[in-house]
Amino acid sequence: MPGSFLKVECPDCENEQTVFSKAASEVACAVCGHTLVRPTGGEADIEGEVLETVAHR
Repeated sequence: MPGSFLKVECPDCENEQTVFSKAASEVACAVCGHTLVRPTGGEADIEGEVLETVAHR
């Protein structure tokens, strides 16, 4: 099953950022640097609150 894009809110600064649900590398918040996504080899561990799934076109 393919991954999807998620809108995630940073727990530190409340910045909203779009990330891939099966990220292969760590993703940091663009504002404060807090790690939002940690790769696991499948579905990534999301450190912030998932606000929504971004629709594919």
